[in-house]
Amino acid sequence: MRILFCGVGAVGSTAAVLCRNLEATLVFIDFDRVESRNLLAQAFVKPSVGRNKAEALKLQLLNLYGVKSEAVGVRLTRDNVEALCQGADLLVDCFDNQASRLVLSAFARAAGKPLVHGALAADGTFGLVRWEERFVPDTEDSAGQATCEGGEHLPLIGQLAATLARAVQDFVKHGVRRDALVGLAAVTPTTA
Repeated sequence: MRILFCGVGAVGSTAAVLCRNLEATLVFIDFDRVESRNLLAQAFVKPSVGRNKAEALKLQLLNLYGVKSEAVGVRLTRDNVEALCQGADLLVDCFDNQASRLVLSAFARAAGKPLVHGALAADGTFGLVRWEERFVPDTEDSAGQATCEGGEHLPLIGQLAATLARAVQDFVKHGVRRDALVGLAAVTPTTA
């Protein structure tokens, strides 16, 4: 099983760390670099500052847990999505922007690849885990709006990432595709 985490910021890095025990090859795709301000909300350690996020996460999983993974330090685009994602058995969308999410959705639908989305509302009021076949993209409040800076929504990020990791685990182990709506008061399954 080959699982691609597309975007390893707050939600993606945390969910990926929680998937470290799966019998699968974890692959991280992200073009961005770790900044000091990321350390409060993302699963990176201080020595990772300045490194590419995908490479930093790969090194951390190896150094902290002995887990081998792969890193691709590029931006996913219409021009490279097929080359990057064609070998995946599962795509995990943890992007923080609609444009990248739409590119990944279009590829998954055309290629018949399973895709699960993990997304956090910009205001930190809720998050969702939704499988592609039931996913309807919403518009962003403002393009590229940061949702996870400074750890402001850290409890919700943790809850959402854990729920997403569980969705990945359930798919890998049982082929089950469960959606969930996540809030600070509860995690509510939305499908059986």
